Order: sequence, then structure tokens, then C-alpha cells
Amino acid sequence: MNRIRISIAILFLLILATNYQWWTTPEAPLPEKQGEEVWQPNYQATNMQTSLYNEQGILSHRIRASSMEHYDMLGFTLFQQPQYRIFVREDEPPWDVTAAEGTLYEDNRIQLETNVQIKSLNAEGLVQTIETSFIEIDLNNKTMTSDQPVTILGNNYVIRGNGFSVDLTTKQFTLLDHVETLYGKNI
Repeated sequence: MNRIRISIAILFLLILATNYQWWTTPEAPLPEKQGEEVWQPNYQATNMQTSLYNEQGILSHRIRASSMEHYDMLGFTLFQQPQYRIFVREDEPPWDVTAAEGTLYEDNRIQLETNVQIKSLNAEGLVQTIETSFIEIDLNNKTMTSDQPVTILGNNYVIRGNGFSVDLTTKQFTLLDHVETLYGKNI
């Protein structure tokens, strides 16, 4: 029995000795300045306009905003009064998307909030305007999704629902929860 106790005590002391430095070394606190720098934008712009092109040199989308703040360490850019023009193909009219505020993430995903309006610049298109309070746009796949109430306006009709998804490339619109559809020339 004595040998077992001595073995356990030696094992315990060995573990204590090998982990002593880890237990006693305090974690290095982040310098206050570094913590504050995360919340400071790397750069800001007012009345900005940017055009982005795809690999073939074709205009992909254009962004305008009354103000912009880029946070490199956080991985996003904030916009006030953003206006996006999304070009699907060279031979098709683009889509204009506006909102009160927006966030662009590093993976080319945009979240727009408050008074979101999506307008087709194709006067002959089935869908002319989509209105909602929130939308997420994947600029790589040219898709839009929302889980908020939505109003879709076309020539002589109005569709209301909750949530939708749109693939601008295939022009496929999916309404997640249909509420009502109104037809007529006086709408």
C-alpha cells in the first residue's frame, strides 16, 4: 500500500511540475489601444461611388453611398443610403437596389435594411419593383433572399407575402408565404 501511495504522490508531483508554468503564467491582456482600434474604421468616405468588374472585365455591379466606413479587422463595410446597380448580363438591363443602410461582407454578401427597394430597369419585365425591410444579396451568385414581409409590383398587379428568394440569372422568383395578389389597372 505504501508503494501505491508513493507512486501516486510522485505522479502528482510530476504533473504539477510539468504544468506549473502554464498554471502560473497569467494571460497577457490585450492592450487597450488594440481593443479600441477594432471599433475604429480603417477608412471612411462620403458621396462614394465604386464600380466592380468580373474576371472577364465586364461590369458586375456599381455601388454609391452617402457615406461608407470600412472595418478591416471586423471584415465588413457599412454604408448609409447605399444604391447598388447589379448587372446580370451585358445584354440585359440591370437591377437597382436601394436602402437606408447596408453592410458588405468580405464574401461579397450584402445585407440591406430599412426601406429596401429593388427596381428592374427592364420596362418590359414581369417584376418591376420589390419592396421589403431587409434583404441579403449574394453578389457572386446574383441571388437575393429575405424572410421579411414583401410587396412585389408589376404591370397591373401587386403581390404581398412574407419572405422571398430571387435568382437574377435565371429570373426565378419564389415567394415563401403568399398573403394576397391584387390585379387591375387601378392598382
